[in-house]
Amino acid sequence: MMGGGNASESAYRVLMGVLESRTGQTLSPNRIWRIEMSLKPVMQRHGISDLDALVAALVTSNSRQLLDDTVDAMLNNETYFYREYSVFDDIAATALEQLRKVNAQRRRITIWHCGVSTGQEAYSMAMLFAEQDARWAGWQIDIVGTDVSYHAISRARVGLYSQFEIQRGLPVQRMVRWFDQTDGGWLAKAEIRRRIDFSVQNMLTDRPPLGCPADLIFCRNLLLYFSLPMRQKAFAKLRAMAAPQSFLVLGAGETVLGQTDQFVASPRLRGLYEPADQQQVRHATAA
Repeated sequence: MMGGGNASESAYRVLMGVLESRTGQTLSPNRIWRIEMSLKPVMQRHGISDLDALVAALVTSNSRQLLDDTVDAMLNNETYFYREYSVFDDIAATALEQLRKVNAQRRRITIWHCGVSTGQEAYSMAMLFAEQDARWAGWQIDIVGTDVSYHAISRARVGLYSQFEIQRGLPVQRMVRWFDQTDGGWLAKAEIRRRIDFSVQNMLTDRPPLGCPADLIFCRNLLLYFSLPMRQKAFAKLRAMAAPQSFLVLGAGETVLGQTDQFVASPRLRGLYEPADQQQVRHATAA
């Protein structure tokens, strides 16, 4: 038996196949046992008794809502504000300074948060720019957040966070400055919300709504859930969307080594990566 409940092994295999076909993600062994627990609210909402019945409904029903809810429930939407402060400090102090020089003529910077989940990292960048408004006066700053989860994107657009969520990584000064406490939680101020464009996208199959190539791409703790072939496809997509001189931000447990030749580690910034072809051009020019 693959899971911890009474469902048949075939039910687990079908559900894993649905997740991979819709999102590119695979379930590691330590996540398989959580399938039934994650899907219980979905089954209750749709009046379905167990996982075998859920699989039968997915096969026979034309309900897009049931399919979306099922896939959504199996995703890991873990995220929080300013995840790994040192990374954001390096971005603010060095990466953005470099991008400012590169884009000085057109005065535009595009940031893509791929797999943005419920939006905290995108809001972190929006706050960073809002706190440096004078420095970026006259610049167009595009912050785009995409995720395959319609539920996560709906929450990101609203910008409403619980007490637990708002305290994860967000200093009190920023919490009070950029969020309003309401009966439902902490709501991002309109000034911050309007800086970000959130949309439901599958990064493997959809083209993100970018007005121009991305100068800074966040794709953190998403590729962990892809098989190697899917990961290589994802890296190719990220490179296709990246500006010639740009930065890619991965999660602490992720790397490009043995995964792709599209990106290489930045020699200047720990945890950030650059397009390999552009780094080769820079080295050749320096030589």
